[in-house]
Amino acid sequence: MFSAAECCRLDRRRRALIEAARQLFVEQGYEKTTLSEIVDRAGGSLATVYKLFGNKDGLLEAAVFERTSSGDDIVRQAINEGGDPAKILHCIAASFDAHFLDAETVALVRIVIARSMSDRAFARTFFEQTATRTRSALENMFETWRSRGIAMNGSPALLAEIFLAQFVSDVHAEAISHGLGISRTPERLHARTDFFIAGAGLS
Repeated sequence: MFSAAECCRLDRRRRALIEAARQLFVEQGYEKTTLSEIVDRAGGSLATVYKLFGNKDGLLEAAVFERTSSGDDIVRQAINEGGDPAKILHCIAASFDAHFLDAETVALVRIVIARSMSDRAFARTFFEQTATRTRSALENMFETWRSRGIAMNGSPALLAEIFLAQFVSDVHAEAISHGLGISRTPERLHARTDFFIAGAGLS
């Protein structure tokens, strides 16, 4: 049984190790990064790494899943801020673009893509904790709007899939092309969101 002080110390150590691991994985890749390098940057000991994460794979999972979290919080926050559907969708689009296309997030997605070739369970967990949860949050939002009498073209499930697909596509293009595949501008983001709003009948 750990004391409160010990739990706090372990939590601080855990966060430091995750941050160091994430930085090193992004800087030099997962395969080239050693646990010793992570400990050197974060402090602590290898024994603590094994106690908290089990091994390097466990540390990778923690680093990836904490950084590339689901967008359901973004959806919830935009809804809470209020406004008509168009305003809320523009707010979500801007936040999705900033969060999911952040350089560090994209670098971690590259690691996930590479790792998914040999670890299907890891890839499935990543997808469920990110895309699936985010799509569900969007679907619930559209369903709520429809229940309030807001007309829309297409089912909530279809609209959620199409809206999220724009950002999934951008993340993949950015990860694979290292920025050569798309030209991200506020104008492009605004125009795509307006196009979706019009097509969905939510103007």
